[in-house]
Amino acid sequence: MITTEKFEQIVKNFNTPKNKKIIYRTLIGLAILIVGYRFYSVGKESNFNVFNIIRNNAAQGTPVTVLKMQKTNGVLLEPLTIKSNRSFVSGARISVFKPGQKIGNCKIVSVSHNIDLDTGMHIIRTSKCKDGLQYVEKEKNGFYIPVSAIHGNAVYIENSGIAEKREIVIEDRDAQNVLIKSGIADGDIVILSNVTENEKVKVIK
Repeated sequence: MITTEKFEQIVKNFNTPKNKKIIYRTLIGLAILIVGYRFYSVGKESNFNVFNIIRNNAAQGTPVTVLKMQKTNGVLLEPLTIKSNRSFVSGARISVFKPGQKIGNCKIVSVSHNIDLDTGMHIIRTSKCKDGLQYVEKEKNGFYIPVSAIHGNAVYIENSGIAEKREIVIEDRDAQNVLIKSGIADGDIVILSNVTENEKVKVIK
């Protein structure tokens, strides 16, 4: 059994400058180890999460959505401002419009290729159309691609798991879709996601 005198002697022996330095150094060392281990654990976890995605994309390919090309009958929309079943358009646009084209529930009945002397514009007459901005339906057969998939004058094609850049010629377009004149063939897989040339990709089913 430890008596009070023995306990006081033990405390006195530890209460020397040398022993104090040892205790302080031990405590500081433990604190450094705890903090260091914490930083190591956080860093290891972060690195695992970040690089796991990069490694996965590098090995499996970046996931992408695609559109398989096939000629279809599609519709592009051309804006036309109408008042009292008449519209005035410039010479640069007159070739777009033809009699019989639908405008929602109404249609174009005539297109004048002669310039109106009072306005210097071409007159388009419609039937039963409301006043205001309307959209003329232009029906054409061909390859249609969303505007977001167009990169300048090119698209990206999925070819054996690689994003291949393909130059195209655009025939017509509206705010949402583009009609391709050349550069695309039946069966081509157009990438709709954001990719770079020669990037490894994986098609999302």
